[in-house]
Amino acid sequence: MYLLLLLLWFIFNGRVTLEVALFGIVICGWLYWFICKYMGYSFQREKVLVKKIPLYLKYAFVLLWEIFKANVDVIKIIFSPKKAEIQPALVRFHTDLKSEASLVALANSITLTPGTYTVELENGEYVVQALDREKIGEGLEDSVFVKQLRRLEG
Repeated sequence: MYLLLLLLWFIFNGRVTLEVALFGIVICGWLYWFICKYMGYSFQREKVLVKKIPLYLKYAFVLLWEIFKANVDVIKIIFSPKKAEIQPALVRFHTDLKSEASLVALANSITLTPGTYTVELENGEYVVQALDREKIGEGLEDSVFVKQLRRLEG
């Protein structure tokens, strides 16, 4: 975190001189101490996050792939000659994710994929509006998002 703060310091200053470097080292050191003392941040938590970077990157690629696949599905639904067979639905499901960050990440990931929209999230229970129950709304409780978020929590 300290190195990230220092890097941002140099980027925002736009130049690297001895004065800027010394002042940045002091200011970033003080800011890092403040974050650790008053905001519950710790070097141990930072190490855990750094170890999980590959999982976060994998989640980002999975999210992009699922967005692409959902776009294709929505395009197929839109251009389908059987538009009368489309069944929009509110789908309820419960997940066993524990952290609030994972619950919100799942809700946002569902909303980002075309054809679905998270309407409500309360105590791990989701209400999702799906463009078509059979093609899009089924299997949300065991989706790849849930599996990846379980790995990130574990």
